[in-house]
Amino acid sequence: MRLAHFKPAQAQQGVALVEFTLVLPLLLLLLLAFGEFGRMLFQYNVLLQASRDANRFVAGQAWNTTLGTITLNNTLQTQTKNVAVYGTPSQAGTAVVAGLTTANVEVAAVGVDHVRVTITYTFCPVIGAGNCGGTIPGFFGSAIALGIPLVATTVMRAL
Repeated sequence: MRLAHFKPAQAQQGVALVEFTLVLPLLLLLLLAFGEFGRMLFQYNVLLQASRDANRFVAGQAWNTTLGTITLNNTLQTQTKNVAVYGTPSQAGTAVVAGLTTANVEVAAVGVDHVRVTITYTFCPVIGAGNCGGTIPGFFGSAIALGIPLVATTVMRAL
């Protein structure tokens, strides 16, 4: 049997640096993806909490005790949308999520005694901050859309 001879240490110099250089872009892309996913979950949780707050607001005021039904007049709907976007019934302050407007909020009666608040928002990743409606080319097939729709819906019984 013949013993295997290993290459001297001088022949291996720089190999680790080349391997690190090849792997670094993939690691950075993975790190960016994890960060964006976390940011998306954070924004979804903020939208869900805003939907709950707005629904709690409208559920406490929508019930008409005289008629025994839900009454959603324009003033109550506007105030509810302001609670969902700004956190207060009046249009004051900044939106809970950048780019969220009252047009993204829908307030509706469901059945006889329930109200629903739905917030629809498009999440824009950092790579598409200036062009949220844009796309990036896909490696196989069609392009990949940058905007990810987030929908937070809450239904509560009117009190």
